[in-house]
Amino acid sequence: MCRNCDSRSLSRRQIMCAATALVAASAIGIPPAFAAEPAAAPPNAIPPDDAFDQLKQGNAHYLANEPVDQEDYAVNRAARAQSQYPIAAILACSDSRVPPEIVFDQGPGDLFIVRDAGNVVTTIGLASMEYAVKILGVPLIFVLGHSNCGAVSAALKASTSREQLPGHLPDLVKLIEPAVVAAHGKHPSDFLAASIEENVRLGMKRMKDESDIIGEAVSGGKVAIKGGVYNIATGKIAMV
Repeated sequence: MCRNCDSRSLSRRQIMCAATALVAASAIGIPPAFAAEPAAAPPNAIPPDDAFDQLKQGNAHYLANEPVDQEDYAVNRAARAQSQYPIAAILACSDSRVPPEIVFDQGPGDLFIVRDAGNVVTTIGLASMEYAVKILGVPLIFVLGHSNCGAVSAALKASTSREQLPGHLPDLVKLIEPAVVAAHGKHPSDFLAASIEENVRLGMKRMKDESDIIGEAVSGGKVAIKGGVYNIATGKIAMV
């Protein structure tokens, strides 16, 4: 081998030293000079207001019976199997007449949905929302109540008649009662409708106050919390 070749070649020791340095640099977050360009931002890395506008526009399409989402679900199923980038996390009531994807005119993979009777904030539901914010990067949380909500109606009756409900229903009612009390203090003409609206506000407040992950994301402007009441008869969502 020629002298020039020897001078340009790397010994095993030099290679091992270089590799060790590269590993160390990676461990402390220093990218190597030949690192690839940063990955592109995920599709749902949008401002909270943009996500909110998409939901409002989607409900307008639903009201007009002119859905925009004509996605071929079969064709895109394989791509969705690899990852998900929802634009919003929805806390909705379990009522069978309130399908979030349809009323917001969104397709599979667009919404991360948590549902329970009365759209109440539970420990598991809150953890699910934290996952949506921290891991999935949703820019928006939306609490979706609806007209004539049976769970809120039960809480209203329980608070006024002190009727004892069976099973675990008292636990559900207890979570909704603060909204009933708040509505009662406003002396509304429609006590149930006012309680449903206050229950949405209560859910929005609990999301922020009971989770450091969500609270910090909201304070930092990365996530917004919105809410509304879906009218089952008309299909319109009145923003709260």
